[in-house]
Amino acid sequence: QVHLEESGGGSVQAGGSLTISCVGSIFTAGDYCVGWFRQTAGKEREGVAAVGRDGRTRYAESVKGRFFISTNYDKNTVYLKIDNLQREDTAMYYCAAGSRCFSPRLEVVKYEYWGQGTQVTVSS
Repeated sequence: QVHLEESGGGSVQAGGSLTISCVGSIFTAGDYCVGWFRQTAGKEREGVAAVGRDGRTRYAESVKGRFFISTNYDKNTVYLKIDNLQREDTAMYYCAAGSRCFSPRLEVVKYEYWGQGTQVTVSS
């Protein structure tokens, strides 16, 4: 059974940094694309960062230069570091793993496995 678990969310002041983590039993280099998504009430879930099975990374235009995805497959962990947090970054953040991709993809439909999410709240 596949299990993904996010952690590290919390309340942070605008301008600060935060790293959230996702531990997954299936995180093995080259087997799955891994993505980070976020969602707020009433909005669709959006992809913000992904690493493909080819090792490349991709970021949503809105977060480029502030969001950084990294992996440590020895620890079955994927990270998302967020710098210069802004109020609009407030959301539930989800990690996901997908086999329907090779290069990094930000579309929800490319991912079969999802964690339960970790809440990030940015205050001014």
